[in-house]
Amino acid sequence: MRNLVKRRLRHLVRARIDALPRGAMLVVRALPAAAERSYTELGADLDGALARATSGRRR
Repeated sequence: MRNLVKRRLRHLVRARIDALPRGAMLVVRALPAAAERSYTELGADLDGALARATSGRRR
């Protein structure tokens, strides 16, 4: 299951990498619960994480 999640995330990130600011570094880490998510759900989760990361908000 781990390799399936890894392949799915790699494919999802590849489709979104151009949306990142130039020079940005990205680390994607899947928690164990990701194994239960569908491809569509992983994509939505990734979109949300990228939106939060690029929104300019600081903690």
